[in-house]
Amino acid sequence: MASMWNIAQDWAANRGNPKGRLVMLLYRTAHLLRQSTITFLLFLPYFLLYRLLVEWVLCIELPWKTRIGPGFRIDHGQALVVNDHTVFGAGCTVRNSTTIGNKRLPDGTYSASPRFGDRVDIGANAVIIGPITVGDDAAIGAGAVVVKDVPAGYIAVGNPARILPRRRPA
Repeated sequence: MASMWNIAQDWAANRGNPKGRLVMLLYRTAHLLRQSTITFLLFLPYFLLYRLLVEWVLCIELPWKTRIGPGFRIDHGQALVVNDHTVFGAGCTVRNSTTIGNKRLPDGTYSASPRFGDRVDIGANAVIIGPITVGDDAAIGAGAVVVKDVPAGYIAVGNPARILPRRRPA
């Protein structure tokens, strides 16, 4: 039942955005079906269709293993790349040409992927890599390169990203 609620919240979050609605409907279905080996094997053609349509046709790399909270919005999803170990909270927004993932470490292994709190807003062309945490109600500016934690309520801007308060005190 939680999955149906997530679909409804994604649908509402992507109002006026048919591509975002389609991608999130396909993602939620794949994410639900991958929970057991039996359903994964039974619905293998669906997973192949998902990869073909979402990744190759729509150019959005959003693996079905990624953990995404309800109300996820994809604005202009072209060239979006998300690592499958990334975790998003509820009500997050991502925009086009954004890369979110891990980084290769000197020993050849890979770091963990970013974890986002609730209501995080990610601008176009942002790059967010490494084992970082982005807190609730934070924002990542367009074109920012983020490789360190962003506290709740702050914004990361620039390359390399500077961390600033999101709202100025009154």
